[in-house]
Amino acid sequence: MHDENTPAPDESAEGPTSSDGHSRRTVLRTAGLAGAGLGLGAFTGGTAQADTPQGATAAAAEAPARQGETMVGVPFERRSTVRVGIVGLGNRGGSMIDLFLAIPGVKVVALCDPVKDKTAKAAKKVTDAGQPAPATYTKGDHDYENLCKRGDIDFVYVATPWDWHFAMAKSAMLNGKHVGVECPVALQLDQLWELVDLSERTRRHCMQLENCCYGKNEMRVLRMAHAGKFGDLLHGAGAYNHDLRGLMFDPDYYEGPWRRLWHTRLRGDLYPNHGFGPVSNYMDINRGDRVTHISSFGTPALGLAEYRKANMPAGDPSWKETYIESDRTISLVQTAKGRVIRLEHDVSTPHPYSRINSLGGTKGVFEDYPSRIYIEPDHTNDEWGDFAKYAEEFDHWLWKEHSNPPGGHGGMDYIMIFRLMQTMQLGLVPDFDVYDAATWTSPVPLSHLSIKAKGAPQAIPDFTRGLWKKARPGVDSEKPQA
Repeated sequence: MHDENTPAPDESAEGPTSSDGHSRRTVLRTAGLAGAGLGLGAFTGGTAQADTPQGATAAAAEAPARQGETMVGVPFERRSTVRVGIVGLGNRGGSMIDLFLAIPGVKVVALCDPVKDKTAKAAKKVTDAGQPAPATYTKGDHDYENLCKRGDIDFVYVATPWDWHFAMAKSAMLNGKHVGVECPVALQLDQLWELVDLSERTRRHCMQLENCCYGKNEMRVLRMAHAGKFGDLLHGAGAYNHDLRGLMFDPDYYEGPWRRLWHTRLRGDLYPNHGFGPVSNYMDINRGDRVTHISSFGTPALGLAEYRKANMPAGDPSWKETYIESDRTISLVQTAKGRVIRLEHDVSTPHPYSRINSLGGTKGVFEDYPSRIYIEPDHTNDEWGDFAKYAEEFDHWLWKEHSNPPGGHGGMDYIMIFRLMQTMQLGLVPDFDVYDAATWTSPVPLSHLSIKAKGAPQAIPDFTRGLWKKARPGVDSEKPQA
């Protein structure tokens, strides 16, 4: 088990991949399209405008007409057994399968990854757990479409390189499956809208599986915020600051250089969800408040080139790459209620791991890494207090029920999967939905656009189409009685 403050380097998924180079060609092909600089319109639906208060494109500011009914508050169909198909069995998917198998009433019925060895290894885990041998799909990059067509799957879990997330989520919903996707759920604004529309039309949930929303500290802060311990909320901060240089240049860790190649494509925040999701929960984003616009700034892109110079031999394929991704991006997000959220992303320079995870209000503030708190009237004399003293009163019931959960990242992965499967088994509304997925991912294209426009604010769409104004439950859930 990995402590949540020193996470394992599997924050993002791998696969479908192929040891014979199949997916490497796919990754390199898509990278070639971006190498010369993709047009901004591909990621934002338009061109940058810096002459309005929100500096937004019309496509970003205006919601398209709804094609179906809202998915806000829509429960899952109740089922005693949840049948799962897993797409992508690399670092992330290959470890998360253990958690699905650890939950009673969950069956893993199908697996997909073009790397046959990875699929075989995962299939053995299924049979070792006493379940029937799963169907396997290993015939190239698009065999996931056949998995999604199966009639005996309720939920598709996607743990693949980012380029594939949108297409796989789309295929799952079009084939009648609920789908959960690792971060980010998509990479372009028009794709986010299409996922929203598909979820509404197909009546299938599409969820960003943001494990950090289920971290022990994050859930404690969430309950304290909702109890008013921080007073009226004013500001928060979240980040993904994680030195990934060694892993991104490791030819064996990410099969194909897919993650590093994104640093040749976009300048903005490539991975906002780990920081944005928890702070959005604290502030009830899409549940009484909403984020309205984002302004982003980026440093020069120097870190990866310096690492390559110091560590990679002449002739390595990485020497053909030109990095444009800001070594550190800093974004400020405003909400309809005037609150401010700061987001950071840095995987290209040396520094200790941090998601920042901060929340402040009129009665005090919490800051993580290390965890510390100062709220009135509990603390005085400008001296930090002990956050652990709030555990008994404010730890979420999931953490009290599962005090020593299995799996990585301090147990948050298991808590997330357990709760998701529970909501499906009991026919409950999921803790988050497609609107949250789109909101938490929107900084990917919009921060890139803002940096290109020298920090001009970009409008964040209202993916709920006005329903954000109504308070509703989220991750701060009540323990089911059933």
